Amino acid sequence: MGTEKDDDLDDWAAAMAEQAEAEAQGGEDGVQVAELDELEDDSKLTGEEKRKLDTILDIPVTISMEVGRSHISIRNLLQLNQGSVVELDRVAGEPLDVLVNGTLIAHGEVVVVNDKFGIRLTDVISQIERIKKLR
Repeated sequence: MGTEKDDDLDDWAAAMAEQAEAEAQGGEDGVQVAELDELEDDSKLTGEEKRKLDTILDIPVTISMEVGRSHISIRNLLQLNQGSVVELDRVAGEPLDVLVNGTLIAHGEVVVVNDKFGIRLTDVISQIERIKKLR
């Protein structure tokens, strides 16, 4: 009968053997190169359709990122001052909502690029789900 230490060593040896096998199959760094086809534009737009699409693409929209929400009374709102803390309905680390004209289109996380804040989209809402929310 083996001890717990022997069982741990057996698990470790199995994991090391599995890693060695994966590295042998995928080269020395364990990475396999995927063959991808070039993207091609299969859609054939007429001149009229292209003009209509260009018109839509120039419509300005408002994009906003929502960290969270809170419901407070006007009395409490008027008591807020510099240094006040407002509790939000989200947990730290939870994704932000990305809204376009008030409609949820994606979730994302905050990133810093060249000392500026940005949002990395982590989950884009499908078109079908967005259409359902409009109704």
